[in-house]
Amino acid sequence: MHPHPVRRGLAALVAPVAFVVVSTGAAVAAAPAEDVTLYANSVTVAPGGPQKWVSLRSLPDRPFGTYTVRVDRSEVAAFAEVEEGDDRGSCTTAGEILTCAMTDDGEDSSLLSLAVTARAGAAAGQRGTLAFTVTAPGVGTATYRSTVTTGEGVDLAAERQLPLDGKPGARVDVPLTVTNRGTKTVHGLVLYLSGSYGFTPSKRYENCEYTDLALDDSSFACTFDDSLAPGATVRVDPTFGGTIPADAWAPNLHYSFALWFTPADWEEFRAQYSPAEPLGSRGTDAALTLVSAGGAQRARALDQIDTNPVDNETRVTLTVAGDQRGDAAAQGATVTGAVGATVPLTVGYRNNGPARIGPSGQRGLNIATMVTLPEGVTAVTVSKSCVDPDEDEWKPGKPGARVYECSARGTIPRGERVTFDFTLRVDRAGSQTGTVKLHTFDGDGPVKDLDPGNDTAKITVKQAGGTGGGDGGSLPITGAPTGLIAGLGGLLVAAGAGGYLLARRRRTRFVA
Repeated sequence: MHPHPVRRGLAALVAPVAFVVVSTGAAVAAAPAEDVTLYANSVTVAPGGPQKWVSLRSLPDRPFGTYTVRVDRSEVAAFAEVEEGDDRGSCTTAGEILTCAMTDDGEDSSLLSLAVTARAGAAAGQRGTLAFTVTAPGVGTATYRSTVTTGEGVDLAAERQLPLDGKPGARVDVPLTVTNRGTKTVHGLVLYLSGSYGFTPSKRYENCEYTDLALDDSSFACTFDDSLAPGATVRVDPTFGGTIPADAWAPNLHYSFALWFTPADWEEFRAQYSPAEPLGSRGTDAALTLVSAGGAQRARALDQIDTNPVDNETRVTLTVAGDQRGDAAAQGATVTGAVGATVPLTVGYRNNGPARIGPSGQRGLNIATMVTLPEGVTAVTVSKSCVDPDEDEWKPGKPGARVYECSARGTIPRGERVTFDFTLRVDRAGSQTGTVKLHTFDGDGPVKDLDPGNDTAKITVKQAGGTGGGDGGSLPITGAPTGLIAGLGGLLVAAGAGGYLLARRRRTRFVA
């Protein structure tokens, strides 16, 4: 069985001295029954180097059932070996033509995964294409061509650990460094840094791109045109640092990570699953620079790939000292409706402060909201942030359950609310009650907020009279139904060289 796509993404950045890049071309549909757009990611390989993976997929992802993929490898056969790496189908070869009869197993989003290695003696500057043809019942035929080129390899390395400490509201210097451990000069660098809410950039530089993720302001990439000679070490200039938010939960422990890329590696990393786009908007502060004892030279235009990127990551550990916590207060509602009527219901919780609450670091206050609806009503519409916890396969927003587990991404400051919206059909006469119950926990397990006594509230459905519940304006925060979600640069527990990949914690189940 081929590795998981995430592991293949990691492997795609491990390259020896020379490399082969598989880049994308335009997808063309031939007499399709439905519109299909194909995409294959870029990879880098070299003689004696590790195996890499090319994944062919449809954009957006969609089930194909049974289908056939034909791959013409003839243009790259002289310098790259391309083999079937999937166990979901049966493949046959006829010369350099690979034909695979595939079955969608519902687990792997790729249509076909190919293992790619460079042949011995592959030289820089060689070029060719991989030609994919997909045929599926009810879809028709679609094609895609990927370009293969060769180039030069280098070797960057970073410090493994960088411990930092501070208090809420303090600025912390982040002296990240990178060394050229290879024998060739590195031309151009990209620094990618990502972390949790507890560590946000003090400046936004004009040569850096910042993500637009609402749950996190700490993911960004900075591009440098400097050259780094063999054996030389540079660091970011002294203006580079982070600020611990004044309302941060304390004490706390935050993990962030920093990765150094060559420009070609960075483009490959961004284009693993779809065509590369900017990470986000650029900053407006003066450009971040690199400083070293010997100075830095401007880079020449030359494609380069890191020969050993597994040592390019610095794990940044931020210890936040102090005693600042928050209180999450459950908020129920009272609604009124006749039998057969549908009525809106909004429930959730409010942050009474003083600390910001939500998934942030290892000691931040994470919340799972258990909503038990009254008997005698049926959930007709359900927030996409809620699931039936008793189902083996959780389906966000599925109606008809009596108990829902709801969760939200990101953190909220004092005075703001998280809300979950339902529509209920009244099936039986008479007043009925349900509950909203908050389960609070951190990275180690259950933990109490400042006032556990307000973690439960009532839901009341009345036949006549009364008004809707709630206590003022709310801040609706919705998201995928995961108890702890780490977006790019979100709540992160980095693990070795795989830390830069999208990290996700296992969701915790609770019983109402």
